[in-house]
Amino acid sequence: MVTQQLLVNVTDEKKEVLASFIIGLFNFYEDLYFTYLEINPLVVTKEGVYILDMAAKIDAAADYICKPKWGDLEFPPPFGREAYPEEAYIADLDAKSGASLKLTLLNPRGRIWTMVAGGGASVVYSDTICDLGGVDELANYGEYSGAPSEQQTYDYAKTILSLMTREKHPDGKVFIIGGSIANFTNVAATFKGIVRAIKDYQGPLKEHEVTIFVRRGGPNYQEGLRVMEEVGKTTGIPIHVFGTETHMTAIVGMALGHRPVPNQPPAAAHTANFLLNTSANATTPARTRNTSFSEHKLTNSVTDVMTPTAGVPPVSTLCHSWSVMPMFNAAVKAKATTLFCKQTKAIVWGMQTRAVQGMLDFDYVCSRDEPSVVAMVYPFTGDHKQKFYWGHKEILLPVYKNMADAMKKHPDVDVLINFASLRSAFDSTMETLQYPQIHTIAIIAEGIPEALTRKLIKSADEKGVTIIGPATVGGIKPGCFKIGNTGGMLDNILASKLYRPGSVAYVSRSGGMSNELNNIISHTTDGVYEGVAIGGDRFPGSTFMDHVLRYQDTPGVKMIVILGEIGGTEEYNICQGIVDSRITKPVVCWCIGTCATMFSSEVQFGHAGACANQVSETAVAKNQALREAGAFVPNSFDELGDIIKFVYDDLVTNGIIVPAQEVPPPTVPMDYSWARELGLIRKPASFMTSICDERGQELIYAGMPITEVFKEEMGLGGVLGLLWFQRRLPRYACQFIEMCLMVTADHGPAVSGAHNTIVCARAGKDLVSSLTSGLLTIGDRFGGALDAAAKQFSKAFDSGLLPMEFVNKMKKDGMLIMGIGHRVKSINNPDMRVQILKDYVKQHFPSTQLLDYALDVEKITTSKKPNLILNVDGFIGVAFVDLLRTCGGFTRDEADEFIEIGTLNGIFVLGRSIGFIGKPLNHPSLFRHLHSHPDLKFKKVLSHHVGITVIMRF
Repeated sequence: MVTQQLLVNVTDEKKEVLASFIIGLFNFYEDLYFTYLEINPLVVTKEGVYILDMAAKIDAAADYICKPKWGDLEFPPPFGREAYPEEAYIADLDAKSGASLKLTLLNPRGRIWTMVAGGGASVVYSDTICDLGGVDELANYGEYSGAPSEQQTYDYAKTILSLMTREKHPDGKVFIIGGSIANFTNVAATFKGIVRAIKDYQGPLKEHEVTIFVRRGGPNYQEGLRVMEEVGKTTGIPIHVFGTETHMTAIVGMALGHRPVPNQPPAAAHTANFLLNTSANATTPARTRNTSFSEHKLTNSVTDVMTPTAGVPPVSTLCHSWSVMPMFNAAVKAKATTLFCKQTKAIVWGMQTRAVQGMLDFDYVCSRDEPSVVAMVYPFTGDHKQKFYWGHKEILLPVYKNMADAMKKHPDVDVLINFASLRSAFDSTMETLQYPQIHTIAIIAEGIPEALTRKLIKSADEKGVTIIGPATVGGIKPGCFKIGNTGGMLDNILASKLYRPGSVAYVSRSGGMSNELNNIISHTTDGVYEGVAIGGDRFPGSTFMDHVLRYQDTPGVKMIVILGEIGGTEEYNICQGIVDSRITKPVVCWCIGTCATMFSSEVQFGHAGACANQVSETAVAKNQALREAGAFVPNSFDELGDIIKFVYDDLVTNGIIVPAQEVPPPTVPMDYSWARELGLIRKPASFMTSICDERGQELIYAGMPITEVFKEEMGLGGVLGLLWFQRRLPRYACQFIEMCLMVTADHGPAVSGAHNTIVCARAGKDLVSSLTSGLLTIGDRFGGALDAAAKQFSKAFDSGLLPMEFVNKMKKDGMLIMGIGHRVKSINNPDMRVQILKDYVKQHFPSTQLLDYALDVEKITTSKKPNLILNVDGFIGVAFVDLLRTCGGFTRDEADEFIEIGTLNGIFVLGRSIGFIGKPLNHPSLFRHLHSHPDLKFKKVLSHHVGITVIMRF
């Protein structure tokens, strides 16, 4: 085929060589996951092919597949721009995180700095800054998304603040912390990381005269805005905070001085308000809605944009026909026009309980008869049931280990929502495509290699399956069905009227921006009919045109909104569809990324597909083409809502849209965990601990980060001090604790604890069971004398008893003096363990009053019997009392309390566990046979019914 079709004009003597080269090159291209490869020029001779110059790109997303083949690669910065260590640092954070963190430095001396949440939103903010004349002062491009942790957000924010505060600007600087309405990211959690960074840099920020502007929405955003306002007040840094009541990019106009900053921005409803405001007018919004903060009033340019291009009829006449000429492709099987309805049932791949609960809550508020999710697939557990809420009731959904069982038991399912990771999304989707019952698949994962995505698309087209994604949040059909986390929390669902259908359908690349479109459309029209985010990758599973043609064929859709972006040429299909009258419904469209043509070097925006490889792929070119084709195109994203409102009002005026009366949705109870997160309720904890906290980015022992523990070289004794006493003990105390553990670690196999451990191990029990058997023997008679000795000697000393009086009293009461006496050691054969500890204590402890008292007691007892010495248990007990009382870290009451609750026996338990564990590990072959005592004699006394007692000896 290569020879016959590609090399027709090549001489015969070179065809075989060149054909072999082309086939090998293609296999090489495919095997190493190249996305682009250009050879120019190359020389072909009879002997072979010689490459003189080559440029290529590989798919970084395929690193997990090709790493062994690629080796260690360093990706160079774009031509014309330096590489900065801060960019490499953020790239490393991104690689280690499940979230997305991007940073590109454009002008480190610039006065406009941004920190924007979301790949699409970050482009919109950059566009707006450039539109308002700030391109030369824009210092950076970047984005954070995918629910980064507080620590990750802190690391990202402090990097930006560090860069921002290195050089002063005569006009001061502005820091724009923006974002769209999040779908699932806890805004308060991420803002806490930003607040920490602001506090750390409050001095430099004030010195560089930085003003901060904040706009954000999403789960728990009110708490996030509150802490941001609070840090502004406490630090004295001017911080202006806005929520969803403010247009997304309005803060840009304020920051650049194009709009005044409102003194008191309107207050948005709290996240907890799950009911609509029934006192307000429930009909469609009035047409006299105020303009956004970014503009005083509509300008002539906006009016000009709203006026259709010459030769294009008015909006109302565009709606003369709702038919469309079908597109025919023999390789593509016909796909469903309607993807979702009120009877749609789905299977969710992955243990995404929060997303599933969100879908069920949406179903309930939409008054569906039954849940849309009927089962989950999770291959890492066995089949089981998972509990969820359906309104007020608890229900159980089945979880299957494999896809085949789920499909067989739920034949009415036609949608799969795939939450598999980027590594397993391809295989799980290909498996799903084997089942003819599935018509729609949503792939959430970001970072699937492009070659694999294209295989998925080809297979789906052959089977007539619609794929939404990859790299998407999904889609939503108000009143019917939503995919995963689309639409955000329930308060946003209600605020954006997503519980019932409107008249406007939209399609977007960005998931975060789709939620912003929900907000804009709900404020300017009667709401959303359906919305889909096709995903930000270069090769989305379904295209703008796929969904626009569906909307064209759907009678309930009266107008279409498209949010395109830089990269690719898909928007030109929309242009052609309008010109050819395949699309006859009014189309409002805006392509983000207009700032790219203003930058001096290439910038890779947040989405993988947001990069123009030629002029026709730029946002500016596509917006112009759409405008010329007859679509309604604003001058900027700021004006998108005004254009949508203009078109909608015209359709209402001409009777094409008849707004319906609102019907309040049913209430949905708030989950306990979320209510607690919002601070609406409180409940006593079942357990409380102050010694360790693992919830942050770094493990903390008694308030001390684990990195500091190692940096300070605290050792095991220091860690024990933190976890047992919640204090940082002096170094000599830490060393003494470690010495105690060393001397108590073992005392041979014959003592009762070691004996039990060995017997248990030889009975075939596991290591933990054997250890437990030995530990259960510890008490006053074996190893547990530390506490008892400490208590007895302390009480006698504190009571003022002389050593002789103490000895006589114990004898009179018939009590043993705990910590006195040894079976083998004596005054003439001292225990070296005690001697080592005594030398150390005498040298390092500030006071040894109780130890001296115990040694005086020892003189009296050894005068009666030489083996009545102060043994190692007694020594550790009394020395620990001296330590607690004199090290300066405890009050007298605290020291006595630690003695009373049995703390000191813990030293023996911890130390002796080392030796007990060593017993089964010492020559395991010795422990393969059951232990018995052949030399031991036992007596058994048997009583017979005749009253005769028989003694049997063994």
